[in-house]
This record gives sequence, C-alpha cells and structure tokens, in this order.
Amino acid sequence: MKRMAPLCAVLTLCGCHVGESPNLGAPRPPHGSHHKSGHARPVSFSALPGWKDDALEDALPVFLQDCHKVGSLPADSTLGGTDIKYAGRQVGDWQAACNAARDVRTGDRAAARAFFEQWFVPYTLPVGKRTDGTLFTGYYEPEIRGSLRRGGIYQTPVYRRPPDLVRERDAQGKVVTGRSRDGQIVPYWSRAQIDQGALAHKKLELLWLADPVDLFFLQLQGAGRVRLPNDRVIRLGFDGLNGQPYVPLGRVMVAQGLLRADDVNMASIRGWLEANPDKAMNMMEQNPNYVFFRELDHDDAQAGAPGALGVPLTPGRSMAVDRDFIPLGSPVWVQAQVPQDGHPTTWNRLDFAQDLGTDIKGPDRADLYMGWGPEAAQAAGNLRSTGQMVVLVPRGAEPAK
Repeated sequence: MKRMAPLCAVLTLCGCHVGESPNLGAPRPPHGSHHKSGHARPVSFSALPGWKDDALEDALPVFLQDCHKVGSLPADSTLGGTDIKYAGRQVGDWQAACNAARDVRTGDRAAARAFFEQWFVPYTLPVGKRTDGTLFTGYYEPEIRGSLRRGGIYQTPVYRRPPDLVRERDAQGKVVTGRSRDGQIVPYWSRAQIDQGALAHKKLELLWLADPVDLFFLQLQGAGRVRLPNDRVIRLGFDGLNGQPYVPLGRVMVAQGLLRADDVNMASIRGWLEANPDKAMNMMEQNPNYVFFRELDHDDAQAGAPGALGVPLTPGRSMAVDRDFIPLGSPVWVQAQVPQDGHPTTWNRLDFAQDLGTDIKGPDRADLYMGWGPEAAQAAGNLRSTGQMVVLVPRGAEPAK
C-alpha cells in the first residue's frame, strides 16, 4: 500500500543535514557495515540470477529520471538508508554515476549492463524479521467509476487535502499530523468520523464515486484513475494523510476468523467486502487511516502517478521500499514470483526504489508497481511472493560513516 508524497516532504522527514559534500574520487566499492539484524555485504553481479537476461536498456531511462530529480537537490540532501551505512544516502553520492549514465547509448543492452557493472556494487541487505527472504506484494492504479457531481449511484466523496490539516514537529522533534485547536495539535478526524460527515459541506469534494469500496482501495493504492460518465478520465494522486494509524484489514479479518492468513491479499479482502455489503463500512472503518487526493496533469495518460521520489512510476520497474534501509532512487535487483496471465512467472529484474508504503517496513519488505488497468489489478491483487532484494550501491563516493 502506497502513500505517494512529494520528494521535498520525504527529505524533510528523512532529515536533511548540512555538511561537506562527499569526495568524488575514482570508482571503488563502499564498505559494508554491521547492523543489529545482520550485515550488508557486497556480492558480484554474476551472483544475481538472470542479470544478463534483463532488458537493462529499458531500466536505464528510469534511472536517468531519478538522476534528473535528485540532481536538482543540494548534494548533502538525505535520500534514506539511515540504518545501513553504505554510500548512497546523500544526493552527492550519485553524481558520478548520473553523469556517466547520460553518455550511455540509448537502447543498447550491452552498454547499459556495462554501465551498471562499472558504476555500482551489489549489496545484500541485512536479515530482517523474516527468515525466508523478502516478502513482495504489488500495487497498481485502479480505474473506477465516478462523477464530478453527486447524484444517483455517485454518493461517495473523494476529498482533497483539507486546509486545516497540519504536519509539524512537536517539542521532542517528532513529526505529527493533525489539526490545530487552542494552540495545540490534536488528532485529525478518523475514517469513521469522515465517513459520518466531519468534512461535509466544506467544498472539499474533488468528485464522487459509485462505491465506497472503490474509495477504500483507491486510498490503499495512493493513486488512481476515475472514469466519468462521458468517458473522460481524471487521474488522482496522493495529497496527504490524516495522521491516524494504518491498520491492515487483512490482519483484522484473520483475527476475526473471516480469512485465513495464507489467503490474505487484495483480491480476497475485496471479495469479502463486496460479499458483505452490510458489514463492509464497519470493517473498512477498522482502519482509521485516511488519504486525501489531488488531480494530476492528464496530458500524459501513459505515465504512472508520481511516487515519493517525485517522478512518474514505471510499471514493472518501480517499487516501494523502507527508506531506512534503501535510499530513494536506488536500483534494486529483485528476484520473485509475479503473476502474469494468471500464472506465477519468475521475475529477475532491476527495479528502482521510487516510492514508500505505510505498511512497507524493514529490509525484507517491498511493493512492486504493476501499472494500471485490469491486468495490473489482477497481477497486483494476487502478488504475494517470497524472494530476494539486492541493492546496487553507487561507486565513486567515500563510504558513509
């Protein structure tokens, strides 16, 4: 589940600091570091299953998008990786690799592979809570029915970010989200309170949907496409959270004996909600977390919604990670089983850490972006695979201390 936010907000939450830029010298691998749950250690590219078979000429333009974005930021801006002290945590660590990437011939697979091998070192991540590898799930942009006006079947509002929603640091330096009351930040309205009309009559409605379950899954994905009665499509992107805790519905359903743990995925959760319309609203309100949206530029309908890095997500190449372990923008080698045409398919592919997720925590958890449309929905809804992640760490920068 994604929560797509502008990069400036991500950097604020990661904590930017002022200091000397890294010394960009001759390419050399960074040193691994000890972590309480294990070691990050370098491996060879030959140890990556399928490395020579991936269409890396398609991956290189995605990396260049990342370079364009991070290149506009100060060199000492933090991209993440605070729990793994290898190079790649600061924007300046990427400068040499980004400069070299611009000279690689477009569409040349061998040249793209040579670039990544010259300018990066693969690093395994430390062991997290899971003992069987990384858990991969999927996400996508749903396309749902909606209207610009309330009426008929269209009774469920999609709200823009309320003007009284604030995000500040408290006296202890912790970022808190809520609303101001008597000079203090108090919790913002919960999902149940908003469903019951806490934001009604404030002219915050972007549009109206035909199904409250559609809204719930739109919020889980963090972005989507709404098809109006005249077939016009409006693209929606994440524009804020109410600050309430995120409670996974699958966990609630398992605890109540409604689903088996092995059967929990987006498809099974949605199936239960649709089969139990009289209980669906109460069940969805077990998750007090609520997402607000903004309308995206609709000029390029073939572009994905912007992720946390601020660049459009690319189906099959973008992923959501925990930025404490993987800096945003990092290339990540993924080995997993991904549903394609209704069958599990081995996925050995270079993806890019361009997004974050409320439920994506630890070095052994990731979400793969599958795109939009019915096929993407099916693939994402059924994706639950144990596999491996290997982070490509940039050479050419001093190891992070």
